[in-house]
This record gives sequence, structure tokens and C-alpha cells, in this order.
Amino acid sequence: MLSPHRKAILGLGNLLYQDEGFGIHALRAIQEALPVLEDVEFVDGGVLGMNLLPLVEESSHLLVLDAIDAGQPPGTILELKDEKIPLFTAARLSEHQVGFQEVLGLARFRGNLPANLHLIGVQPQDLNSGIGLSQAVTSALPEVVDRAMATLKAWRLESATSGVICRAPDPRPRYV
Repeated sequence: MLSPHRKAILGLGNLLYQDEGFGIHALRAIQEALPVLEDVEFVDGGVLGMNLLPLVEESSHLLVLDAIDAGQPPGTILELKDEKIPLFTAARLSEHQVGFQEVLGLARFRGNLPANLHLIGVQPQDLNSGIGLSQAVTSALPEVVDRAMATLKAWRLESATSGVICRAPDPRPRYV
């Protein structure tokens, strides 16, 4: 089931609850900052929870963008990789994240967790209903874009040294 060459950037969140929509805003900012990438999919995962299991299980490289409540000052950027990412609800990160953590846990249980799993998140300031990000979270976006670009560069170097040629997915965001 696991594709050895599928690379995806997954934005999570709910745009109707201010900073909860961070993952979607970050996904869009990364797309605007980058040229078209032939070997990376941009996926707006919203709050789809278990519906994201096929994407997770079919990816070799997955970069997740999300608001993460880690009790830090608003706008703090949090970056976790591979086994450092909590896979079950015991480590609750955000309101919708419970579902996505279960997705990761199930993918792991089934032996299909991406070999390269990376999470970049920001501590939210305001999760009340409303459109748009708080100033603290908005201020973090440029650094999040830089960190995401560094992750993509590392993936490309890895592919270049392994001689892997990836297929070209549609560069537009996919809504699953």
C-alpha cells in the first residue's frame, strides 16, 4: 500500500475558528512561496480525521501543518519528526487533531506510517469562532514557510542521492 515516492504537504484545521485554521493558511502560504513542485502534493485536509488514512498510508513523505496547543506562548512554532509525534489521543494537540492522531496510530498499527513524517505547528492564541488568524500566529507564518521549505529541500536531496524519480501530481490543492 505504501508508495515509496509519494510526498505530500497536509494542512489541517478549521478556518471558521481563527487560529484553528493555521494549517490551511500555512499550506496556502507555502504554495504561494514556492514554484510549482512536480513531486509534492498539497492537500487541504480540513478536519477530515479518518478520511485522511489513505493519504497517510500511501505517502512515503508527509509534512503536516496544524495548530498545536502545547501550552506555549501564542505564535510559538513547534516542530516534531517521526516518533516524536504523538499518535494517540493521550497527547491531545487540538480539537480536531484527536481524529488525526488516531489516523497516525492506525497507520502505524497497520504498518503503513510514512517513513518520513514531519509536523510543523504553531501555538494558537484564539480558537473562538471567527475568520482569520491572530497577529501572533500570522507573525509565525514566514518562519513556518522557511521551515517547510527546508524540509522539502531535505526530501529532494534524499531523492537525488537515491536516484528516485517521482511522478508529477496535480500542483493544485486537493480537497479530500
